[in-house]
Amino acid sequence: MEKLKDILTLEDCKTLVDNFYGKVRKDPLIGPIFDAVIQDRWPEHLEKMYRFWQTVLLEDHTYFGSPFPPHATLPVEWTHFEKWLELFNQTVDEHFTGEIAAEARWRAGKMAEMFNFKIQYYKNNQAKPLF
Repeated sequence: MEKLKDILTLEDCKTLVDNFYGKVRKDPLIGPIFDAVIQDRWPEHLEKMYRFWQTVLLEDHTYFGSPFPPHATLPVEWTHFEKWLELFNQTVDEHFTGEIAAEARWRAGKMAEMFNFKIQYYKNNQAKPLF
């Protein structure tokens, strides 16, 4: 069993992202949604996620963009976000421990809440997301 450490480097972010999305792709609830949207662009998506988490957790600003718009019209409900969070937290706990690992779990929870809120708002109000 490997000794757990905190998320401190880009390589740690890659470990988090690769293992998390490995679980996502196998999951019967959310895997098909991701595969339908990403299709054969998984390497590109993973690279973007490395940069996103590197920026969010390590304050090394390599991600530039707006993370919500690609998610705005996904066919998802809170149960999908619950599964996403379960897999994310499970992955963090399997590989890391410490202050930044705890922050990763916290930030993922806040993102899930906000993304779900915005997606449901657009669905229920027939509003168009601003991109």
